[in-house]
Amino acid sequence: MGKRDTLRFYLNGHLHQVSPASVTQTVLEYLREHLRLTGTKEGCAEGDCGACTVTEASLAGNGQVAYSAVNACIRFLPTLDGKAIWTVEALSGANGLLHPVQQAMIDHHGSQCGFCTPGFVMSMYTMYQKGLRAPTREQVLEHLSGNLCRCTGYRPIIDAAQNMGSYPIAGADHDLVRRQLETLSAQCRDTLELETPGQHYIAPTTTFELAGLLQDNPHAILLAGGTDAGLWVTKQLKKLDSIIYLGNVAELTHIQRVAGQLKIGAAVLLNDGYEAIAAEYPEATELWKRFASMPIRNAGTLVGNVANGSPIGDSAPFLIAIGAHVVLRKGGHSRILALEDLYLDYRKQDRAPGEFIEALLVPLRIPGMQVATYKLSKRFDQDISAVCSAYALKLENGKVASLRIAHGGMAATARRALHTEQALLGRHWQEAPVRLGMVAMPQDYQPMTDMRASSAYRLKAAQNLLYRFYLESTGGVRTRV
Repeated sequence: MGKRDTLRFYLNGHLHQVSPASVTQTVLEYLREHLRLTGTKEGCAEGDCGACTVTEASLAGNGQVAYSAVNACIRFLPTLDGKAIWTVEALSGANGLLHPVQQAMIDHHGSQCGFCTPGFVMSMYTMYQKGLRAPTREQVLEHLSGNLCRCTGYRPIIDAAQNMGSYPIAGADHDLVRRQLETLSAQCRDTLELETPGQHYIAPTTTFELAGLLQDNPHAILLAGGTDAGLWVTKQLKKLDSIIYLGNVAELTHIQRVAGQLKIGAAVLLNDGYEAIAAEYPEATELWKRFASMPIRNAGTLVGNVANGSPIGDSAPFLIAIGAHVVLRKGGHSRILALEDLYLDYRKQDRAPGEFIEALLVPLRIPGMQVATYKLSKRFDQDISAVCSAYALKLENGKVASLRIAHGGMAATARRALHTEQALLGRHWQEAPVRLGMVAMPQDYQPMTDMRASSAYRLKAAQNLLYRFYLESTGGVRTRV
């Protein structure tokens, strides 16, 4: 395949062909500073408040159009290549009539100071385009999880979202959007390569090309969803010299069932990856919904969260507990490693320069296995965990045949509680042995004190969560799934 130096995308129904001033120029900067589309607001510049929300469309694997709400403030412009987006300016009709979403916000008094309103409108518009025109309250809360109202007037906004289907149907023509995206797909088959002063961006289209590029340039930033890397630019003001983007590699967007495992490619979005895992392990559903806001889950990738390796990343504890592995690739060579063995120390992994995580291998559920995962944080939504714990238990004749316990927030990496596990193996799954396991836990963790929790709190919470798992697994309290 050849190469090209211009990205192509549709914005509000019109084709844009752009050579950006910087490869890390954000979508928000492009909209506001270059196009003067100032309806999209900058609030936090870190993907937390939702004032910058826009609607994105791409072609799904089945050839249909997939709509999602994303944060423009931390999204690098080149990653829009081959996609379509809409801003709040595009919603009203040519005749001046407001879109049903906008009219519902007016009729239900959903706008107060107005600063956050465009972001709410675009999240609601995304729901509307997805066919959720009379959503339940829970569907509304999930889709608006990334939008904060500083005036604290959520009730009328929720009312508006639940009633937007009572107006005449409007919105982007799905068939037209699909044809536009199909045309873009044909035009964007070649590798996109951009050069701006002191910066280089390349988006390979095959794993072979990706592996070769990273092997030749092992210090390049491997960019997936950018939900973390975007903050390096907007908050830390870093200049990213060399970026290799994996979002255009179709092979990495697949989820497959292979040899008793789910194989989740490195470019699979968080929402899609968690949906597949939760279908196998329903106990992970709450973790999925609380992992991050909807726009973050629509942009970030599951493997990206695993590869980031943060000690407070919520994916790793559960995946370690159920025995997940990663497929590591360097050049033409691949190897498989247990996820728990990937993390050596804080920000240190068992990966050679130029080696990357190609896929995540999640074992299918073993009959009789009991699992659970719990997240403790100061807020229910959009908050970083103080402690995240996960368990996978197999009993035989009432005794612990196998047990895997993992925690995040308790050490420099997500880590198993090996002493705690050992204290329980072979014993009856009863309160007295579980109490012994709780006593053994300080041998596994000496957590730190920080702004989220004290060391003593974290340790006590982890011990109590083990007891909670025991109660739920034996019917002592009802498990919430």
